[in-house]
Amino acid sequence: MSTEVKLMTAEDLLALPRGQFRYELIDGELKKMSPTGHNHGRIAMRLSVPLGQYVQERDLGEVYAAETGFKLRSNPDHVRAPDLSFICAKRVEEVGDRKGYWPGAPDLAVEVLSPHDTVSEVEQKVAEWLEAGASLVWVVSPKMRTVTVYQSRTDIKILTENDTLDAGPVIPGFQYPIAKLFSLKSKE
Repeated sequence: MSTEVKLMTAEDLLALPRGQFRYELIDGELKKMSPTGHNHGRIAMRLSVPLGQYVQERDLGEVYAAETGFKLRSNPDHVRAPDLSFICAKRVEEVGDRKGYWPGAPDLAVEVLSPHDTVSEVEQKVAEWLEAGASLVWVVSPKMRTVTVYQSRTDIKILTENDTLDAGPVIPGFQYPIAKLFSLKSKE
């Protein structure tokens, strides 16, 4: 006897009550995500704050926090939520203020790895962001103290604490020393 899985839509996902878990929708199936640990949150904020300030001061677009959903595909619906994202001003203006999830990928998607993330899961997320139209994906590894920069599935760079993260043409002029992401000191 086979069990039939009832697929959810992006609207079903949006209507779920808020609780102790976050969710993504993977080809119509709900994927529960545990809350992140303190190190994950600290690293995400260390990048979110300067990026957000830089973008806002120059009116370059919008920076979105974790849990912001992006509907990458329909029928079945596929909704992902990066740890940090950016959408340029032109695209924000074109889409306007709407209810629900952003249609498509952000220009920049940032994933901060958690201890339970597998290589295949992360590679899948990166591929999905790029295929849906993201121009840039950053994968931050607290364990390795690196940031892997994807501009395509073949244009990949691994940066270390000796390097500076550069958003290139996606967010012109934004740079951030990678060492600051991982330092236990708040000022370095």
